[in-house]
Parts: sequence; structure tokens; C-alpha cells
Amino acid sequence: MSEPKAPTPTPGDTYKGWLFKWTNYIKGYQRRWFVLSNGLLSYYRTQAEMGHTCRGTINLATANIVVEDSCNFIISNGGAQTYHLKASSEVERQRWITALELAKAKAVRMQAESDDSGDECPMSPPPAGQSGASRNSEVQSTLRTLGSKVEDLSTCNDLIAKHGSALQRSLSELEGVKLGGDTGDKIRQVTERATLFRITSNAMINTCRDFLALAQAHSKRWQKALQAEREQRVRLEETLEQLAKQHNHLERAFRGATVLPASQSNPATDSKGPSSGKGDASDEDDENEFFDAMEDVQEFITVPADPKYHRSGSNVSGISSEIGMDDQSLDEQSLASNPESPQPQELEPVKKRRTRIPDKPNYSLNLWSIMKNCIGKELSKIPMPVNFNEPISMLQRLSEDLEYSELLDKAAKCQSSLEQLCYVAAFTVSSYSTTVHRTGKPFNPLLGETFELDRRYESGYRSLCEQVSHHPPAAAHHAISERGWTLRQEITLASKFRGKYLSIMPLGSIHCIFEKSNNHYTWKKVTTTVHNIIVGKLWIDQSGEIDIINHQTGDRCHLKFAPYSYFSRDVARKVTGVVADKEGKAHYVLSGTWDEKMEFSRVMQSSRGGENGTEGRQKTVYQTLKAREIWKKNPLPDGAENMYYFSDLALTLNEQEDSVAPTDSRRRPDQRLMEQGRWEEANAEKQRLEEKQRSVRREREREAARTANPTDETVIEDSINDTPLKTDGEEIISEPIETPEKIDAEETTSSDISSSIDGMEGPYGSPVKSAHQDNYRALWFERTDDPLTGEQTHVYKGGYWEAKDHGSWEICPDIF
Repeated sequence: MSEPKAPTPTPGDTYKGWLFKWTNYIKGYQRRWFVLSNGLLSYYRTQAEMGHTCRGTINLATANIVVEDSCNFIISNGGAQTYHLKASSEVERQRWITALELAKAKAVRMQAESDDSGDECPMSPPPAGQSGASRNSEVQSTLRTLGSKVEDLSTCNDLIAKHGSALQRSLSELEGVKLGGDTGDKIRQVTERATLFRITSNAMINTCRDFLALAQAHSKRWQKALQAEREQRVRLEETLEQLAKQHNHLERAFRGATVLPASQSNPATDSKGPSSGKGDASDEDDENEFFDAMEDVQEFITVPADPKYHRSGSNVSGISSEIGMDDQSLDEQSLASNPESPQPQELEPVKKRRTRIPDKPNYSLNLWSIMKNCIGKELSKIPMPVNFNEPISMLQRLSEDLEYSELLDKAAKCQSSLEQLCYVAAFTVSSYSTTVHRTGKPFNPLLGETFELDRRYESGYRSLCEQVSHHPPAAAHHAISERGWTLRQEITLASKFRGKYLSIMPLGSIHCIFEKSNNHYTWKKVTTTVHNIIVGKLWIDQSGEIDIINHQTGDRCHLKFAPYSYFSRDVARKVTGVVADKEGKAHYVLSGTWDEKMEFSRVMQSSRGGENGTEGRQKTVYQTLKAREIWKKNPLPDGAENMYYFSDLALTLNEQEDSVAPTDSRRRPDQRLMEQGRWEEANAEKQRLEEKQRSVRREREREAARTANPTDETVIEDSINDTPLKTDGEEIISEPIETPEKIDAEETTSSDISSSIDGMEGPYGSPVKSAHQDNYRALWFERTDDPLTGEQTHVYKGGYWEAKDHGSWEICPDIF
């Protein structure tokens, strides 16, 4: 940021610029933004903080200014506050010294004039250091002066009313007087009363002028004091809330309850430590931050917009149309009464869903207890227990993305594509809110397994998921709503184990289409990282960037999920984003966290600024209107910590329903047994299902081989059975999950991989050539090339809901 260019500041000017302030012996001098105004010297970490957070203020009226050397100088007010400052050059230091001396002289003069004007209510000046008492006395004196002026105004008002009435009567009498001897007396009487009215009016005007001058002189100081009190109250409330949470956690831990450690519930909690400093101990020194370079996570900063944008009569184009319909108007408008949304002819009563599942058993388990009984066995034949799972499948976990489908309902009703993009972005972020405490991995779906979620009568949508491929594992999802939107996706997950943590990278695009506007949005998911895989409590982080593109209009939203950093001052799980049109002009800014809430605000103006002191980069500064909440996470049900931290929707996903397909995840026996707490039976059933899937897979491959070359049936069968096995440890790396797994051999086998995957790597990176390709085709989805992304994907081809209506599931395989 450029410094002020005036060689000598004038007494009435506001002077601002960068100075280096001494903080402590660890960090030394740190670059801060200083503002000199109205006899007060204030400083901020960055220029963007001027609108909301002042780091410290010193009153120059009682301050001493001492020059140390060519660049350094000290400002102190008698011991309570001392600033050790350093300018970038001697010239710059002299500019600041001149500005400070002029401001100090003016502040002393104004204080003396204020004392003289307060003779009506004499008050002795407080001793130095008692700034709080002095400020209180000053406020009381000012209030008494203003009260006296208000009484003068009231008196003048009464006199004006009195003399005005008399003048009106005299004028009326003058109109009825005949020209004669008494005319002169009447005219003199009117003149006298008019003179009295003029004198009283002048007194009224002068009193109003004095009152206005006093109010203007003190309003800025009061506003600043009020803002400081508000900020202090907010900080106190946040501190009390944190203390209450810590107290609650300690009580629960003392009672032996299962609670999350502090590192998991809030990984970004900074440890506090003593800081030795030179001069005053400012608030920034208490944070014990050692790396200023880590603070610039987001690529832009926001400041409040100019007040002119908040006027109702603003002529700024597009504001009234795009921000006129806010969240409240959308919420008040009933979605059910929307005439464009088709309603069922016969309203059925909404089914009452369950609100609890059996509590999770408290089984202790470690990897050694499993592996010691498997010594000498083939790795692919070692079944991993359900202890690392949660009682839902990956298909059900994918359907949880629709928990906040009301965001898409609101998006479908937006007139502006840019505002619609804000809701789509909030929906994208909301899909991660259920993962914050969900450290158990979902069951890997069997090939051909399906899951339907029919919520037409509650939320207006129904969705279908199917496991369309087992190597590589892929799940296709299609959801359609009566409220004007369609969502489809195919997700394949790749993962990398890096010792202490596991990184899971979802592959594939998500599509959202709105019927009314034909807006077609696509985006991809970010990377999920599972920490403490080997030792310690598992906890999850989401990091990366998402580009949501409107292929109809060219609008784009860039979301950034900030990774957790021990040295970052930002709130944990932070998400920021900018919504821009096809020309790249920003219209909305989004901010929040992926586990709590998101807000969005309208951009009024943007500029380059907010220089990073470490690398000299400039970030975009957006002037925005007041932020509005666009999404907030629903609270977890009572006792969620004993129910795998399931949300209200997740609790209903595995609820028994009679009319679903035979391949539905609700009918999976090992998953049902685990939910009921019968884990030993679930492990046995899981092993049976895995072996059944292997045999079905081998039979399908034999059939494909016979079809391809009927004369070599014996040779083909031998090649299938004798193909070198790929270790299951490599299979772990492409497990289709969004949450952690320790080690899993689940339904996949080494013979499956080696015999069906062509071009995959072997144990040492050599390609594995399959004997024959699998001829499996999905039942409800068909493979096609996506014209927008160029990817091969599975798209719903229809027929499922018709089969459900007729109860005809003959084409469904027996996978359970």
C-alpha cells in the first residue's frame, strides 16, 4: 500500500501509513497500519481491519514523543501505553514526527477549550493513567451541556409559539382596521411583535447551531467508544462460550463418557504462552503467533461498502433486482404453494421416521488382535471386521448430500443466475457438514447394490444410487425434484496413504440442472484427509478448491477450503468463495465454515490492496454490503455421540421399508446386524457376502470368456484361476469411501483385481493384464460420454420407479 505523499501534514488532516511496531523478542518489529486522526493514534494489522478491529489507540494530548535515532521513535502516555516504532526511512520518520506534534498541539488546545466551555459544571482534570474515569467525567459534562442546550431549545420553542400566535392575531386585526387614527397604533403593534418573533427565532437558530456543533464534536468519539464496547462484549461472549464448552467436556470426561478430544473438536485451537515484549503488551502479542506468513490464507479481503450503497434511493444498477428478494422473502414464500411445482393429486400423510438407532457397542479393538490370528494366511483372504465401519453403505452416504436440499429449492426460484450460483455453492459446502465427526467408514457396496431415497412428500425429491462398477469402484447417483432441479453424479475415489494420514481424492463431476432457467452447473469434490490413522484419535479435514461453472451463462464460483494449520489465525474448517460473471467481475463473496454455516454478501466495488508484508503480493479488496446467512448446519440429535454421530437424515437411511428393491442397502444383512449391535454375527455375514461376490464374479468372467472364444474354455478357466494375485494392500488405495479406513480387504479380492483390470499396476508398478474383461452392465444406469466435461459417466436410463410402482423386481440379481 502506498504511503501518503504530502511532505508536511496539516493540523486538521488524517495521516495514515505503514510503520514497524515492536511486539516482543520472538517476533521483533512487525509491520502495522497506523492512523492518526482527531488527536488519537490507532493501529491495525492490515488496512482491511479499519472497519472492525482496532488493535490499540493512544491519546496524543497526554503523550510524550521521543526520537531515538534516524528511523526509530517512541510514543508514551506516562507508562500505561508505550509504542516503539520504526519508519522505513529518516524522511518518513520526520513526516510522522511532524504530523504527531501538530496533532498533539491541536489535541491539547481542544482539551483546554473544552475545559473552558465547561465552567457551568466545573470539573477537576483526573490524574494521568485514569483514562476510564476521565472519559466518564467528560461524558457526564458533555451530557449536562447538551441537556442545558435542549432546555434552551424548549424555551425558544415556547416563545416562538407565543409570539407567532400574537403576530398572527395582530395581522388579522390589521386587515379589519379601517383607515383612520388608530391605524398607526396597530402598525406599530404588529412591528413590535414581528421584531420579538425575529429575535426569538434568531435565538432558536443560534441555540440549534450550538447544539449541532456539540453533537458533531462528540458523536464520532461516542460511536468509536460504543463500537469498542460492542466488540469487547462479543469477545467476552465468545470467551464464555468456549469456557462453557470446555467445562462441559471436562465434566463428561470425568464421568467417563465418550467425548471428542480438543484436537478433533477444534484442531485450530492455539496454545497460549507467555510473551516477553518491549513496551506495551498488546492483544496481538497474547496470541503467540510465530509465523506471520501463514496468516494470508484467503486470496481476498472484504471491507464494509460505502454508506451510499445502503440508501433506498440508490441508482446503482442491478442492486434492487438482485438483492431485493432476500432469504427472508424466500423463506416466507411457501415452497409447497408454488404454482410451478407439480403437487400430488392425493396428499398422503408424511411417514413418521425413526429418530434413534441402537447405541454403538463399546468394543475395544486393535489391529494386532486381528492380525495375530491371520499369520500364514493369504492377505486377500483376511476379512476386516465391521468395527471400523458405520452401519450405512457408501450409497447411503452419497445420498446424504441431499440433507440440505432446500438450498436447491431456493436456487430454483432465484431470478438472478448469480444469486442462484450462491445457493448452489452453499449446497456444495453443506454436503461436507456431516463428515466432521464421522470417523467410521461406510460399507463398500456390492456390485449391483442400490439405494433409493424417496422424500417426495417431505422435501419434494427422490433419488437413486447404484454401484455400477467394482474395479475401479464407482457409484452413480441420480436425484430429481418436483421443485425444479435435477442432480446427478458418479463418484470414484482414489486415496494415498502417507503414514500419519490418508488423503482421499474423489474423481468425477457433479451436475445440477434447473428446469426453469436451463442453467447447468458442474463441480468436483475436494480432498478429504483422515489424520491419526495409526496412533491417536481420528479426525477429518477437507481441503482444496472447487470451481462451480454455469455452462449456460458462463458464471463461475471459486470456493477455497482452507486446510488446517497449527500456525493459522483463521477459524478452523474455513471456506471462502467469490461468485463472478463470465467477464470475471465479482458480484458476491461467500465465507463461513464447512461444518457450521455460510454467509454471502453483495460486492459493491473491488480494488487491489491489502498488501502481504511477507511476499509483497496484493490481494483484492471487496467493498460489500452486510453479510446474510445462506446456510446453517442443523444440530445433531440428542445422544448422537452414541449413534455414530448420525444426523437426523442419516438415522433414517437404513430404516426398514418393504417396497424397496431386493438389492437395496437396507436389505444388506451384515449392515443390519451391525446396526443392531450384533457385531460378531455381522462379521461372519460380511465374510459370506464377500465370498459370494467373488464366486459370482468368477462365474461372470468365465461366461464372458466362453462368449469371446468358445474353443478355449479349459485354457481360459485355468488362466482365470491361476492368474498371479495382486495383494490386497494395493486395493486399499482405491477404496470408495469419503471417510477413513484403517485397512480393508472387504468385498474385493486379489483374484478379482488381477483378472479384471487391464492396465492397472502390479505390486512393483508393473502393469497387470487381465485375462478377460468383465461384461457386467449396470441395471438402472447406462454408460455414456458427458458432452460438457468429456468424461465417461453413468446416467440414469429410467425404469426403476416404474418397476417399484408395479412391484416387479424380477430383473434384480440376488446379491445378498
